[in-house]
Amino acid sequence: MRRLVLARRTLGSLRSEKTIVLALVIQLFIAGFSSFLVVGLVSLYDPGSTEGAIEVDVGVTGNASGDVAAALADDGLRVVPAESEAAASAAFQRGELDALVHATTQPGGRVLVEATAPEGSFRTTLVVSELKSALSALEREQRAGFSQRLTRQPLDLPPEERSNPYFSFTYTVLLPLLAFLPAFISGSVMADSLAEEAERGTLELLRVAPLSLRDVVDGKAVALVGLAPAQVALWLALLSYNGTAIANPLAVLALVTGVAAVLVAGGAALALRIGARREAQLLYSFVALGAFGAASLLPQSPQNLVARLAVDSATTLTWLTLAATLVAAALAYAGLRWFAGGGEA
Repeated sequence: MRRLVLARRTLGSLRSEKTIVLALVIQLFIAGFSSFLVVGLVSLYDPGSTEGAIEVDVGVTGNASGDVAAALADDGLRVVPAESEAAASAAFQRGELDALVHATTQPGGRVLVEATAPEGSFRTTLVVSELKSALSALEREQRAGFSQRLTRQPLDLPPEERSNPYFSFTYTVLLPLLAFLPAFISGSVMADSLAEEAERGTLELLRVAPLSLRDVVDGKAVALVGLAPAQVALWLALLSYNGTAIANPLAVLALVTGVAAVLVAGGAALALRIGARREAQLLYSFVALGAFGAASLLPQSPQNLVARLAVDSATTLTWLTLAATLVAAALAYAGLRWFAGGGEA
């Protein structure tokens, strides 16, 4: 009962933490309006995914302009005829063209293409991406056309990717962000709360009451570990409402709970060991980010794990990794309680 009272007190204190509240509001906004935000975010993550959504006007000049203009038109770009290279350049300077392409035929039949795009804007990235896609298609056609002249077999070009960028971004970037950020925040709040109690001396006052240090840790941990999956459950519901299907929500929530328990235990241990708020927060941030960075190198990284569970492509290794995470969470929390009990003695 005393632990639950302390848990409610810990949750109530979060209202005064403006940074935490702002982070929760931002996550709520992302999850609630994910169907709208994904389009804009994917345009930054993969500019080529906006193909056809924005018209790109390209002026084409040179004695090989016919083949290049056809390739650009086939890729969805709008080719604007130009009388000369100087006229096209003048139109580009006036902002009437988004890019310039000058194509000339070289000895042996090769085509040399010089492209000019505006600088210093997001539209530049989009234009370059569109031009690259069209010219890559032209290169493939040229290779096929001149294949009879080859005396040696060249290296094959990389295969074209046909994956859906919106699907990829949603499940490999957006969903892991919404899943693990609450766990990271819970660990941060745990480290901050315990360190602040130790700095101000209120931790000793709590221990004078019929509460042991282990009880204090339990009360705070119950609140903060439980807060992470509660937030993620809301995010998953909002994502589903916006059309993003989640295949194994309970497994995702179990994973988040396990990660949150590990981070909370780590944050609490650092706070009890260091006893200074600023140092504990800084060290927790470095350790947590370093752990996530190292885990991302694993075949079943946390973001890969949550993506596989969400799209229902989990393998045996996926489920074993989830089980190992829950075991690690139980061991981390047991170690924290042992450490708190030893400190009390």
